Amino acid sequence: MNKASASEPSRRRDVLVIGASSLGTVFEWYDFYLYGLLAAIISEQFFAGVDSTSAFIFALAAFAAGFAVRPFGALVFGRLGDLVGRKYTFLITMGLMGLATFLVGLLPGYASIGVAAPVLLVVLRLVQGLALGGEYGGAATYVAEHAPEGRRGLYTSFIQTTATLGLFAALLVVIGTRTALGEEAFKDWGWRIPFLLSAVLLGVSLWIRLQLAESPAFVKMKAEGTRSKAPIKEAFGRWINLKVVLIALFGAVAGQAVVWYAGQFYTLFFLERVLKVDAAAANIMVAIALALATPFFVLFGWLSDRIGRKPIILAGLALATLTYFPLFAALTTAANPALAEAQARAPVTVIADPAGCSFQFDPIGKTKFDRRPCDIAKSALAKAGVSYDNVGAAGGAAVKVGERTIAVQSAEQFAPELKAALASAGYPEKADPARIDRVRVTAILFILVLYVTMVYGPIAALLVELFPTRIRYTAMSLPYHIGNGWFGGFLPATAFAIVAARGNIYAGLWYPVAIAGIGFVIGLLLLPETRGRRLD
Repeated sequence: MNKASASEPSRRRDVLVIGASSLGTVFEWYDFYLYGLLAAIISEQFFAGVDSTSAFIFALAAFAAGFAVRPFGALVFGRLGDLVGRKYTFLITMGLMGLATFLVGLLPGYASIGVAAPVLLVVLRLVQGLALGGEYGGAATYVAEHAPEGRRGLYTSFIQTTATLGLFAALLVVIGTRTALGEEAFKDWGWRIPFLLSAVLLGVSLWIRLQLAESPAFVKMKAEGTRSKAPIKEAFGRWINLKVVLIALFGAVAGQAVVWYAGQFYTLFFLERVLKVDAAAANIMVAIALALATPFFVLFGWLSDRIGRKPIILAGLALATLTYFPLFAALTTAANPALAEAQARAPVTVIADPAGCSFQFDPIGKTKFDRRPCDIAKSALAKAGVSYDNVGAAGGAAVKVGERTIAVQSAEQFAPELKAALASAGYPEKADPARIDRVRVTAILFILVLYVTMVYGPIAALLVELFPTRIRYTAMSLPYHIGNGWFGGFLPATAFAIVAARGNIYAGLWYPVAIAGIGFVIGLLLLPETRGRRLD
């Protein structure tokens, strides 16, 4: 009886620790990923001064800007967390994230203030990225330092659900607002509502986190006077620690990051931009897949307490490396069968001298790709979302659609001829809602998110166990945010830039496949198993 009554306060404390840490982190991910979900609308609102292809890549690049500064946030707030405590540090990061997100909802568009609009947008994304750089390491460290031995994988797996739950919450809010207002009003002004709602979520999350006490491991370290006086120097200036940071980054986190963003973000962009699926329908199918797969974060976290962190993470990396290309091909067949049929029946080829072809992305926004025949052809195909192969040939340029060849003389001549040829070959302007196999699409999305749960569910426990308490916040945060901020965060923009350059709609997959494959090899050879390590 005494034992049971003694364990009851401990259970209540654990529920509060996991719940409060997770809820606050869900809120921060909700804020961060709203931008990604609304990238197509944001490209129209804030990057209206460039062509549509460049505008979308610009919007993705601004999305990636928030990821670019995450490692710097990890250094700033990781150091603070190792010096003054876990609790107060992630209260600061939450406040910064909520304020920046709220201000995005108030920001005037390009039509109102011109180039100042995208500049201010990028500034707010940078603030979000800095805040997120300090949030994850604090939450994961805080929960892990409360977890009993042998259950650290399970406890920290709840933190691992937060990114997906934050994305899921953002999807629900976007879908609900879109449905309530209608597509036209949502694109005009309603897209701001999800950002403005963050003010309410910020207040609730801050109040809940204020109920938490400091981590017992940090309190003990502070009482013993063993805190690091220079956690950044100790974590990265000593080879014994830096070596572990590098192995964690290249043997686990970089691969985990590209699997995460390919499975949960690139799929959404691929459905909307490449397969021309209606945005609302794509959001709903992704949301269902996320809801079905999210419990597996906890399952794989629990399983990692039984069989280890390393085998589960490496299995996820291997599966992604081997199956991405066939899975995305199957996604095309299920989501836009008319497009898949047309590609098989009447493949498109650009026949031109490579020296006369430009890279189909202009960072200045001044190039219209309407001067040289090759550029005219590729620009028109990119706008149509049509996959094509390249064949080198001297002279001008021509496009072959099935058996029909169209010579490229001018944009005015080529555009209507291409449109007629594509329509005749059966290329759809958008996915036919009646022909979308929603069950199959959702099943493929579920598999892709399942890979995410394998690589991401145990990763927090792995990172926490790799480093000592005195530098844990700093040391685990930097490889996590370099991996997820740079390798993962730049994935959508990088993949679409590769597609724009190569023409093949699947070419962008080489980026996550290569990083995941390299991560598997390095992890297999060098990554240690951490299950069973004591945090003290």
